[in-house]
Amino acid sequence: MSHPHMHHHADSTMEPGITGSHGDHMTHDPGHGQHDMMMQMTFYLGYKNVELLFAGLVINTPGEMVGACIGVFLLAVFYEGLKIGREVLLRRNQVNVRYNSMPVPGADGTVLMETHKTVGQRMLSLAHFLQTFLHIVQVVVSYFLMLVFMTYNGYLCIAVALGAGLGYFLFSWKKAVVVDITEHCH
Repeated sequence: MSHPHMHHHADSTMEPGITGSHGDHMTHDPGHGQHDMMMQMTFYLGYKNVELLFAGLVINTPGEMVGACIGVFLLAVFYEGLKIGREVLLRRNQVNVRYNSMPVPGADGTVLMETHKTVGQRMLSLAHFLQTFLHIVQVVVSYFLMLVFMTYNGYLCIAVALGAGLGYFLFSWKKAVVVDITEHCH
């Protein structure tokens, strides 16, 4: 499928008007005399012309790719630590504890009492404002990691996965049950 001003070239030969080779995703727009980035739609291993999150942040050398992988790895570790850190803060700052009991019919006609414990914070409290700020940071970081993975660059994808794995290993080992309702795209 071809866009009127975009050309995609799949083999390693060069055509007039097209810049790049196999693995690159730079194209030349003859109508405007500028280069446009095409989004890669399959996984690949490469380090040339890899646009990372922002238009001006383009990887072109092996050293830049190593640096980007380290940065992405650390961001994924941070994300996992942030999730656990928010949970720890929430447990420390639990203010409102309510017990709600209700009768539930038992198996043989008896009546059992089921009790639910509701734990929360005051809405207008420093702890809740901090949780709200950290939630925003967590959402933004999770979407950054998702967008990095969507570059389809194998090196960057591996960095995200390994960083998330190390972060989980470092920060989640005390958790008995892993149920995370705050999990976002990842």
